[in-house]
Parts: sequence; C-alpha cells; structure tokens
Amino acid sequence: MTTIDKKDAIRGAFYGGIVGDALCLGSHYEYDAQKIYAAYGDKPIEKFMSPGEMMGGSTHGIGWGERNYHPGKKAGGTTDYGDYNILVLEHLASSNAPEGAFDVQALLPHWMNRFEHGWGSWICTMTKETYAQVKQNMPVQYLGGHSNAMAIRHLAAHAYYDNEEAIADTARKVMFTHKNEEALSGGEFFARVTHRVINGEKPSEAIENVAVTMSSFIQGKVAQGIEKAKESMDSNSALSKEQFADDLAITSMARLWDVGRSEPIRVGKASPTEGTLPGAIYFILKYQDEENGLNRALQANAMVGGDNASRSIAIGMVLGAYRGASALRESWLESLTQYQYIESLLNELPLLK
Repeated sequence: MTTIDKKDAIRGAFYGGIVGDALCLGSHYEYDAQKIYAAYGDKPIEKFMSPGEMMGGSTHGIGWGERNYHPGKKAGGTTDYGDYNILVLEHLASSNAPEGAFDVQALLPHWMNRFEHGWGSWICTMTKETYAQVKQNMPVQYLGGHSNAMAIRHLAAHAYYDNEEAIADTARKVMFTHKNEEALSGGEFFARVTHRVINGEKPSEAIENVAVTMSSFIQGKVAQGIEKAKESMDSNSALSKEQFADDLAITSMARLWDVGRSEPIRVGKASPTEGTLPGAIYFILKYQDEENGLNRALQANAMVGGDNASRSIAIGMVLGAYRGASALRESWLESLTQYQYIESLLNELPLLK
C-alpha cells in the first residue's frame, strides 16, 4: 500500500463517511437487497441517487412503512447521519466552539436553529425527544433517549483533536440525543479505531487493539464481525458463493426483532448497535486489502440496504483514514452537493489548516 500523509488520512476519514452516507440516500431504509440490485440495473451503485430513485420514490422501512424518508434531499445530498456530521463540522469551524473539551451546551443553539429551519432529512425519534427536552430547559447531562441505535457524528473531530481520549469524549458527547450505553460505546469504539488508523495502524489491527480495552458487549460484537468477514472471504465457504453474500452475512449476525409495527426484521440491517457495529466491521475487514477497497466497501454497503447510512459513516471513516481522501472516486467527491462548502470548513480546522 502507498503511504499517505496524515492530512490525507484525516480528510479521508471525513469524506469517506460523507460519501458513503450520500451513496445510501437513494436506498436508505429499503430492506430488500434484491430490489435495490434490480433497481440499480443489476450492478453496484455508480452515482448518487435521490431518495427512492429508481425504486418508485420511496423505500420500505419495515416497521415504519413505505415512504420518502428524506423529502428535502436530492442526489448528492446526505441523510440525517451525514447532516449531523456537517452540523458538528460547522460548529468546530466556528468561533462558537470553545477551546478544550467539546461542549454540548455551546452546540445546542446551532443545532436548534438547524432543526427549526428546514432539516430536510429523516428526524429520528431521539432527536425529537431531545428537542422537547431542550425546550423544557433540561440540563445537558440529562438529555437524550434510550435508543440503542448507533449514530456516529464526530467525523470532524479527527481534524480538530490530535488526542484519542479527546476524540472518544467528543464521539460520546455529539451523540447527546442518545444515552444508551451500547450506542455510545459503539461510537466511541469507531472513534478510537479511526484515530489509530490515522496514526498508522491497519484497520484490522486497530479494531482488535481497541476492542480488548472496551466492554464485553463491544468485544462480542467485534468478534462476530471478524468471524463473518473471514467466512465471507473463505472461497470454500457456502456464503462466499452466494450472489447476495453481504446481505446474507449482515442479516445472519442478528436476532429477529419484532418492532411491533408491521413485520419483524433482522436487527443486523436495522439501526441498533448490536447489528450496525459488527456489520460495519464486516465490510471494513472484507475490503481493507483491496486496492480499490474503500470505494468497493461503500458501494457494497449501500447495496445491502436497511440502515445502511449508519454503517456507512463507520465504514467510510475507518477505510477513508486508511486509504486517504485521494483514494475516493473523484466524481463522487465533486458531485457531493456541499463539497465546496465542506472543503472551506475543513480547511479551518486545526489539523488541516
């Protein structure tokens, strides 16, 4: 592998996550991988799509119904996961971000303003609940709901803090709409892994090295993702011979979840950390050694569907840190709706200035 400089790695972490998220906009919450494949011409996605494009304008978010989950977005835009990362980037690039540890209280006015003036993407239940809490003047330390959905929002922190503990702290704080420990520790796990990859570790090494320092929940989910990646890459396994191997791999790593709304789904493709964490690890490890692995992993993840946008931030962040922004398809970067805007903000952050 060609050695990349640290700035390229940092930019790769940010853009890997954002490009991966934008690739998922068209199929976000569609749980039928075969439907996605047919809609995209029986081949992996090649360009950004608007919500539900080629699939009738909506996706089948099992448990939430058939709808357009991002009515304000067009091709090249981001889902709510990407939006949150751009929001944090805006804050860190502004004069409102105090020096030292990340301060959620300082972020809240900007978050409230954005939320009240045309968010444009899906608004998760935890965001709505936290918004109501802030309106009621609830102290910051008590904000959030109990969702176990992993919501990584700290991409920009890798260009702001050159310290693993500060990044881990920020990863937890920017998930202020959540107070479930599984979700918070999932975000912290990928923050630590990405920091170590930026500083020279290979993704597979960083994943194992960080896992042993964390909870038994994280260790179990990491082991699950590692084993499934090995199985998928074993040319003698039945899984490796399946046309929709990635889809089968992700759904096989989860219990059946009866969400009580319409029909049960496999948690592996849904939002809970118990599925998104091993799912993201699966894609990272399966594609880390391919020369074009960053782009291929982002494509493959988008094609599986479900809450692919949640997985995309982790996958893109880690493999982007490993391969650098220079490894991303130029056409994808340039067709991001907010590419020039993001560039101007990223260049204001301390480690990229």
